[in-house]
Amino acid sequence: MNTPTFRNWQSVQDEVLRRIHSREWKPGDLIPNETDLAQEFGCARTTVNRALRSLADSGLLDRRRKAGTRVASQPVAKATLNIAVIRSEVEERGQKYGYQLMSRAQAVPPVGVSAGMATDTGQTLLHIRARHIANDKPYAVEDRWINTKVVPDALNETFKAVSANEWLLTHAPYTHGEIAFSAASASKDDSAVLSCPEHSALFAIDRVTWDGDASVTKVRLIFAPGHQLRTDLK
Repeated sequence: MNTPTFRNWQSVQDEVLRRIHSREWKPGDLIPNETDLAQEFGCARTTVNRALRSLADSGLLDRRRKAGTRVASQPVAKATLNIAVIRSEVEERGQKYGYQLMSRAQAVPPVGVSAGMATDTGQTLLHIRARHIANDKPYAVEDRWINTKVVPDALNETFKAVSANEWLLTHAPYTHGEIAFSAASASKDDSAVLSCPEHSALFAIDRVTWDGDASVTKVRLIFAPGHQLRTDLK
């Protein structure tokens, strides 16, 4: 029986996955090099390279220069998390979305914000606070600082009709970011904005996005009690 010819990197990837899952290639095993696999599969070496890179990115293979490629001893599942438009997030839950701008001002941020955004101490940023609503109940409060040296058009936007969350995702490109999740105890201000008892357990997301070496925005989102974050494992 002849070995089938693999015409694209996805078919090569599927075959490599089959060998890993069937334990033909066990965790820690050194697999054949790209040249040998290309010859076996009847395809170009670049096709094999693309397939192996994809599997390495997913955590199933461990690739080291001059040391070859091994099946990962402890494969790591990766979670993919996209920056969500909160309006869409609420509507996808089948709920009616609402939005309220609480404040908009140019201000010098606290030192911690300047440090987190790598902006000069004393540099004025645009500060937005807003409340997102689902079915006429508080859903989340958005506390955001925008670097207007990077996003000058934000100065011309009132943010009365559209949230900074949604506006930035369509007007301000970013190359990468940092995100942190934490539990928070509702302060007196939080309890008033989110209509929950003081000291309630809340879910918080802190995020900074960057365009190259320059920060675009820093936001803290605090969600009403009972919020759940869902994502996909890859």
